[in-house]
Amino acid sequence: MSPRSASVNEELRRRSRERLLQATVELVAERGYEATTLADIADRAGSARGLVSYYFPGKRQLLQSAVHRLMHRTLAAALEREPATEDGRERLARAIDAVLGLAVEQPLLMRTHMAGILQAEGFVRCPEQQRLAALLRDTVRRYGSDDVDADYPMLRALLMGAVFAVLLPGAPMPLARLRAELFQRYDLDWELGRPPAGGRP
Repeated sequence: MSPRSASVNEELRRRSRERLLQATVELVAERGYEATTLADIADRAGSARGLVSYYFPGKRQLLQSAVHRLMHRTLAAALEREPATEDGRERLARAIDAVLGLAVEQPLLMRTHMAGILQAEGFVRCPEQQRLAALLRDTVRRYGSDDVDADYPMLRALLMGAVFAVLLPGAPMPLARLRAELFQRYDLDWELGRPPAGGRP
């Protein structure tokens, strides 16, 4: 039996990493961060426990990569859904709606993610985060930015602030109000993207 090629090995490693990321999202959403162990994640992914440590230095970094992957996939799906469009304003509206929608649909997961970013180790730069950043940078560029290097971090900060406001225990801000503020900031019509049920605030 001939040995596997480098490309086959690379694909197997990619799939194994993807399974770990997906298992992390599922388990943390179901049980919470503290109740989810690395052994649980490896078991759900059908992987050896040692593979988790091979790919990720710890549980916090694994969670951030997993959430960034989820955010990237959610954002990509929103931007490419039918009807397809190259209109920069529509794409920015879809991006805002996709990120705010995750906060509403996955509150435990996103609250845990936001709390992790505020920990000492802070923001993890990983392949999943880089793909998410590239997609948001492209959205800013298509929107018409003359300075993507300045405008992308501002969009990221505004989205993170809005997600935090949606998730704040005991005093959450209404989704429609936050969306309206962001849409006003970027001069976007309310009807763009996927307006929330209930209409304008």
